[in-house]
Amino acid sequence: MKLRAPAVPLITIDPYFSVWSCADRLNASATCHWTGHTNTINGKLTVDGTVYRFMGGEEAGGIPMEQISLDITALASSYVFEAAGVRLTARFFSPVFAGDLLLCSRPVSYLELRAESLDGAAHRIEAEISASEELCLDAAREEPIELSKLKLGEDISAVRMGSAAQPVLGNSGDDTRINWGYFFLCVRGGQADLYKARGETFAAARAELTETAPALFAFAYDDIESIEYFHKRLKGYWKKGGRTIERAIEEAFADYEKLSERERSFSASLYESALEAGGEQYAEMLTLAYRQVMAGHKLVEDDEDGLLYISKECLSNGCAATVDVSYPSMPMYLYYNPELVNGMMRPAIRYAKSGAWPFEFAPHDVGCYPLVNGQVYSNGTDPEHQMPIEECGNMLVMAAAAAVVSGDVSLFAENKELFRQWAGYLVRYGADPEDQICTDDFFKHMPHNCNLSLKAVMGVASMAIMLELSGAPEEAPAYWSAAKEMVQSWVERAQNGDGSFRLAFDQPGSYSLKYNMVWDKLFGTELFPADSIKGEFDSYWQYGNQYGIPLDCRGTTSKTDWLAWTAALAGTRDEFIRFMAPVWRYFHETENRVPMSDWYSTKTAKRFYSQNRTVQGGLFIKLLEQSGRCRYKRPE
Repeated sequence: MKLRAPAVPLITIDPYFSVWSCADRLNASATCHWTGHTNTINGKLTVDGTVYRFMGGEEAGGIPMEQISLDITALASSYVFEAAGVRLTARFFSPVFAGDLLLCSRPVSYLELRAESLDGAAHRIEAEISASEELCLDAAREEPIELSKLKLGEDISAVRMGSAAQPVLGNSGDDTRINWGYFFLCVRGGQADLYKARGETFAAARAELTETAPALFAFAYDDIESIEYFHKRLKGYWKKGGRTIERAIEEAFADYEKLSERERSFSASLYESALEAGGEQYAEMLTLAYRQVMAGHKLVEDDEDGLLYISKECLSNGCAATVDVSYPSMPMYLYYNPELVNGMMRPAIRYAKSGAWPFEFAPHDVGCYPLVNGQVYSNGTDPEHQMPIEECGNMLVMAAAAAVVSGDVSLFAENKELFRQWAGYLVRYGADPEDQICTDDFFKHMPHNCNLSLKAVMGVASMAIMLELSGAPEEAPAYWSAAKEMVQSWVERAQNGDGSFRLAFDQPGSYSLKYNMVWDKLFGTELFPADSIKGEFDSYWQYGNQYGIPLDCRGTTSKTDWLAWTAALAGTRDEFIRFMAPVWRYFHETENRVPMSDWYSTKTAKRFYSQNRTVQGGLFIKLLEQSGRCRYKRPE
């Protein structure tokens, strides 16, 4: 990979079980949680009695090995080090395959270490991996922890550690880490133990390496209960059938070799498909984004509502199941598993149908992670900062896209009246939105937002699509007619006169990225004239900065997801590549060494607040377009 990752994914399971390297060299500094707080895991290699360090900062001790290379694939990060005539390959692998619900929710991640002699001499080599109590506390030394050693199966040694208090689901918020449940450090064919350093407790695992026998370690986390869903506590999906963490760990070790082969095939397929769709830089961005997007969610199941895929709005406010975060993230899931899009929507549907939600439009969120009990944004039901057009349009487009890709319209059929209510709201108010906030408006509330009106158009069209798919074609024409009338009015009122369209209907000469228009292209609904789309897209080039095109004329910041959606409006692959090149440059050159941030300055490449958000799934939209999976074929 030519892209210098701003942060390298090491362990990527869910918003709590998340470990990254935020430096160019794995042994230059301590590993960290996506929030930036240290989640220390150290790695040492003893070669013929001399201790070398391949993971962790100076405080971990040992002579630093020379890092030779780093290779990142969709599911694995592989480092190569050299010292004392030995080459070490360290491969971190989290098997979060979106199409395999048990695997993508199983909280077990791997580290394989392979050694080879470079000088032809026989070497005695032992590896040690150690993990701080930070992995099971909000912060080190926060409270006492409990420790135990255990054997799993015939040859797996493990250490378990967790807080003594165990306040299960007692901590919610944004810049927080888990302080309940139990972390496990495991090794096959080695020994596990405990030690103290700098007042912290560390779990440690050791194993000998030879050229023919690599060492395999695993990191696991049992959070006991994962999500509070309308005051009901739900366990992780991986616990279906009574599966315990001990069994999950044993299964993970047994599965490693076949999963490694599967990973190589999956990652290669993603890269090659993305390369064909949008070029080498695009393929690298998708490769880096995949694990981040997966690890921003938690998969659970409710007896009433079924599969739930709960996102955390990372380092922007900590909201759970945020509708305007699910909307930009869905292209990746439409490509790999559209049922997970439905899983994102179900909490909002449940809440909107409850008596606790007083509005006729869709909610913004359903809680503060991991407590999914109702909206917290805008003080819950304060009308001042709601997003009526935004969230209605998001829910309708998501539902239609998932139905088109999967052919399954059951979610719509079960909630038809609610979707009808939201579509009716868009028909009444979406043609010219009142003063309100939306996700592309990062500066202030604004009335007459042209891009927000585009979302309303596509939401109304989405209702027509779902009616036809669900066997009610007689109801669809009214929505098709409404969408077409809205488009005709939009084109007339939004035009600048030079082929481009305004930021707001009452602001001639202004501009904004019209990313919501992309669904007309993906669905193939052809509501907007082709020359209108081309004229708008061609107008963007004049506004470009070193790291991309700003969201609109009011500032110089932009968002990676919306840039990708806008780029998908390009008429040719070469135009798409040219449009996205500055985004790749932003990731490559930003000084902010954090998991991929979506909101940033197009002049300085500095990020704004957010990091590790699931909206990077929006980068997959060109891959989704190329696949044709969202193309809707209207009934004859």
